[in-house]
Amino acid sequence: MPRRTPLALTVAGVALAALALAGCATGAATDPGDAPSDAAPVTGAGELEVEAGWLAGGSLIALVTQGSSTCVPIASDVTVQADGSLAVTLEDPAATDGSELACTADLAPRATLVGLPDGVTPGQELDIVVTYGDARGDTDLDAFDGKAVEDYSPSAAWIDDHLFTLVTWGSSSCAPVVESFEATGDAATLTFVTPPADQMCTMDMAPRVLALTTEYFADDIATVTLTGGSDFATPVTIPIEG
Repeated sequence: MPRRTPLALTVAGVALAALALAGCATGAATDPGDAPSDAAPVTGAGELEVEAGWLAGGSLIALVTQGSSTCVPIASDVTVQADGSLAVTLEDPAATDGSELACTADLAPRATLVGLPDGVTPGQELDIVVTYGDARGDTDLDAFDGKAVEDYSPSAAWIDDHLFTLVTWGSSSCAPVVESFEATGDAATLTFVTPPADQMCTMDMAPRVLALTTEYFADDIATVTLTGGSDFATPVTIPIEG
């Protein structure tokens, strides 16, 4: 019998910038009881917990941090250091109307997409140093040893034993919303919510990233089938790398 598991998730709609991929959050809080707070996102001083994984066949990096699920940080600067490490500066997104950004008061994994600057070979082993306000953290990213991915195709990667990231491509204003996640053996199915028929979406093609926490171990699931929503009327099965 398929096993259904609740998913804690965050979604960020992102667009390509000069050196990095950046965007603003469009997902919901992981707990239905979480309500938006009037407080702006807070970046604490000290050590930053950060993890990373390869997406898009080793051409994009997903950085995962913890914080408000509706205020996903963006990568504002990405540079290669003299020692070969990758330095990434994260900053909080700004409200589109210029007002102070309100954030939910939950604590959830958030994925930020980072593009590769000149001097970095796609999929190479990397040391990554991340600065976020007054906080600083680092993580090691092993060389990508998965399968090649066609342009604008979805891809997924395990970040730790119970967390994976997924990138899909489509309208930046209509990111997919997860309805359910089921697993049988080493295969899982991720079903997206069917959007309203009158939903208005921008006509761009942008990567939309999700951070998904499950009760299953990374070793348990090798593939995920994406189905439903506006993008996967025809199901697509992809490996979860890592």
